[in-house]
Amino acid sequence: MRILVVCGAGASSTFVAQRLRTAAAAAGLDWDADAGVESTVPTGGHDLVLVGPHLRERLDAIRDLTRAPVAVLPDDVFADRDGGRTLLLAQSTLAAAGGAPKGTP
Repeated sequence: MRILVVCGAGASSTFVAQRLRTAAAAAGLDWDADAGVESTVPTGGHDLVLVGPHLRERLDAIRDLTRAPVAVLPDDVFADRDGGRTLLLAQSTLAAAGGAPKGTP
């Protein structure tokens, strides 16, 4: 499973992606999470795109750039210190999109 976490400059998404990787590994999932900006969406080949809350107004434009499911992260995503809530959001978004999460034991 390849997940792209998108923010305006790529800095805040780095922290979210790192925490998501840690949470996924702790759950026994073989998932990778990368940080990026909007321009990296069409080139990444990701299975899921998570968008920073400050880019909410760009959601439709970002969805147009990929075939992967796209979800907006909650406003308090940076308070998710262990990445557990972000992992749950990723799993529920994938389930709602009809895709079984890859790497699930």
